[in-house]
Amino acid sequence: MPPTATRSTANAATTPRHKPPLEIRLRVLAAIDYAPGVTIRERIQHIAQQPFLDPATGIEYRFTWRTISTWLYRYKKNGVTTLDNTTRSDKNHYRKIQPNELAEAINDLLPTLKHNKTGIIPRSVIYRQLMANNYLQRSQLSQTSFYRMVRDNDLLDASKSVKLRQSFAMQFVNELWQADTMYGPSIKQSDGTWRKTYLIAFIDDASRVIAHAQFFYRDNTNNMIEAFRTALYKRGKPERLYFDNGANYSAKEIHQACLRLNIRLSHAPIRDGAAKGKIERLFRGFRDRFLTLHPDFESLEEMNQLTHEWVENDYNSQYHSGIKMVPLDRFNLDITRVNFINDDQYTDEVFFVQEERKVGKTNIFSINSTQFEAPVDLRGKTIGVRYSRHTRDRFIVYFNDARMGEATPLNLQTNARRFKKTEERS
Repeated sequence: MPPTATRSTANAATTPRHKPPLEIRLRVLAAIDYAPGVTIRERIQHIAQQPFLDPATGIEYRFTWRTISTWLYRYKKNGVTTLDNTTRSDKNHYRKIQPNELAEAINDLLPTLKHNKTGIIPRSVIYRQLMANNYLQRSQLSQTSFYRMVRDNDLLDASKSVKLRQSFAMQFVNELWQADTMYGPSIKQSDGTWRKTYLIAFIDDASRVIAHAQFFYRDNTNNMIEAFRTALYKRGKPERLYFDNGANYSAKEIHQACLRLNIRLSHAPIRDGAAKGKIERLFRGFRDRFLTLHPDFESLEEMNQLTHEWVENDYNSQYHSGIKMVPLDRFNLDITRVNFINDDQYTDEVFFVQEERKVGKTNIFSINSTQFEAPVDLRGKTIGVRYSRHTRDRFIVYFNDARMGEATPLNLQTNARRFKKTEERS
């Protein structure tokens, strides 16, 4: 319950509430020492019944015993500074969603809405549709905060909000990639059954270039790694990735690969469409401009071949209204900044999962219930073992982040023959 403030005059009922000044709070705490009562709580409850008049303003204050107890606790713990009135450090700043993110969502939603008889789209309709289409959640933005943000930033004025939306774009290519998964059409199999497909796509924030887009029959970590690896080979290494919050994008292999490649990884909040505006608009355009022209596919290979042709010929090579130029031309402006990676077996190891193991006294370690010999003498050392959880055919040993070589399965018979030959020579 907040403290009440009244004037010692006839119009006290119309007087607004005021925060008590520091002097009044100190007077309240000082009065506790002289109040009657055996315990501190009894003295505080007695003070809560007394009025305190501010002679400078004529305002009379009364405080609950809980308020006084809080002041006393803060005063004893951190001193007098905790009693003074302070202003929130984030006052006039937006905490859960930024104006440029809201502008992205509104710009994406408006073409799907119709004007009313007076020629406008009410703000209440826009807000409800943002919630209904999962662009935002009410926990992120209340309706009153939405109205205030729209008013303060002119988000419904197209000429002013364009600059705000553009400010969300990165300055250079490969500074940020966005990625997500889209449910694709089903393909009829040879046995008459239908299999669902999933499109995994990566888009560069600055140039809007689609780094890679590929359909799979399964939405799992292995396919995510394959699409990610192909995107890196085609368009180079990004500085930062902004992924969906799904399990495939949070897999251990993805986190470890980003650490090895020095890529910052961040995830969008759950059901936060505005934060992934560019990739969401890409998927919407892909459905409208590609899938509507190709209602049926004979195979997954055909689907990916047509998708690749559309990406390179009809999207990356065509004028983009968001950046006012062709995506590939914008990408090539910063081509000297692009950090390409080599397509070899060592790069593949970047995407292997790594687990730590302790090498025994005979230079042997165990992983996946199988014993292996370390490629060099690493007895008593803790090593990192990288391998593909999909194939489990190669186990690469790292020590202090240096590649030691490929481990070999333990073969006791072979080792026995080697030991026998060594004794014969000696």
